Amino acid sequence: MSEARSPQSPDPQYQGQATLLAMETIPVVLLSGLPALHTLRYCMMKQWLLTGIFFCVFFYAGSPILCQSQTLTSAPLTIEPMTSIQGLAQWDWTQARTTFVPGTEPISITTMSRTRKLGSHGYYDIYESISRDRGQTWSAPRLIPSLGRHQDAEGYEVAAGDLWPTYHPATHKVIVTGKTFNFANGSQEDFLKEKVAYAVKSLQDGRWGPLKTMDMPSLDHSGANILAANAGCNQPFVLPGGDLLLPIRYQRTQDQRVYTSVVARCRFDGEELLYLEHGTEHSIARDRGLYEPSVIAFKGGYYLTLRADHAAYVTRGQDGLHYDPVKEWRFDDGDLLGSYNTQQHWAHVGDQLYLVYTRRGAGNDHVFRHRAPLFIARVDPERLVVIRKTERVLLPENHACLGNSGICRVGDQESWVTCGEVRVSYGKRKGEVNRVLFSRMIAD
Repeated sequence: MSEARSPQSPDPQYQGQATLLAMETIPVVLLSGLPALHTLRYCMMKQWLLTGIFFCVFFYAGSPILCQSQTLTSAPLTIEPMTSIQGLAQWDWTQARTTFVPGTEPISITTMSRTRKLGSHGYYDIYESISRDRGQTWSAPRLIPSLGRHQDAEGYEVAAGDLWPTYHPATHKVIVTGKTFNFANGSQEDFLKEKVAYAVKSLQDGRWGPLKTMDMPSLDHSGANILAANAGCNQPFVLPGGDLLLPIRYQRTQDQRVYTSVVARCRFDGEELLYLEHGTEHSIARDRGLYEPSVIAFKGGYYLTLRADHAAYVTRGQDGLHYDPVKEWRFDDGDLLGSYNTQQHWAHVGDQLYLVYTRRGAGNDHVFRHRAPLFIARVDPERLVVIRKTERVLLPENHACLGNSGICRVGDQESWVTCGEVRVSYGKRKGEVNRVLFSRMIAD
């Protein structure tokens, strides 16, 4: 993607020449009235000055460090609001995310959870809405019968949730990955019963298959237990050969919800999702550890962002499974990003890598966990920092939380964000229906 420049700015490859041409037009004062020695000294000083200016300009124009810095502070990106989906009088649409299916008649599929307006984790049935005109209009949300809340053999009410739909080109299927929510007596959540959940949609007849769970090994690389594994809210990545990189978090003991996050390589044949292996095991020794990981491949590397209660973390790897030690997300000026206790996701738009996140410090102290507005900013993939000057508002704050978002890549130059408003009934908009919001990101 070519870098935008003002019409008055010379092309970078001619910057040095333009400066030298400007130097040549500097008027020269006649020195005939000065002694010869003074004239010689003046000429030498003038030559040294011009030489110094030349090397400064040369270094500025040609230095890889400064050129990279200049490039990273410009992020041409068009952000456009899209048609939203209205909630219901008695229920909210939450955990909404979209996938795009290319072809001669492309379609976009958004899945969402029918959720109680008050309380936490009040998830029930999964619905879908379809657009056949690239998000200009959406169909009325339709119940997916096989993904309704149901009672299992042990008497628990089980709800599929935190789903992320992904188009799988090798099988021409759509797979949603996420987790199970399990409620004893219909209301008491049992976290230890969580599992990696998935379901498959046929694009030939439009039908969804049953809710399934993926088996995980009983022990991790350290020999600790893998308990309550799930992939809820986690952004996966489809490898060229068809395998999925699926981020997963789990806990190692029954009595402590301290999470460890990994990226697993999984095989998908169009019907079954099979765990193959996982790589580095990431955690921190405070609060609930690291969870809700999201992964992306970008220019030969793999990038992982993770949620923690007090902050957000990032790391980079070379094979999609194994990663460097994590570090806290920061801006390029060294300040902490300020994102905490909520998820972040990746967007690959044009030739650039972006992070989508919420953060404190944006005049949003009135918002629960500072989960609005929803921001996007360009990432420096070498330093693993967010370029502050590129930060934009992706979805504005409107007395609702916008922390549970999803990214859909429509093409090389375009991606969408989908986000269901949360906690509308707690603030100034109490009594209003919530909305599923969409925003389009286009590389200029």
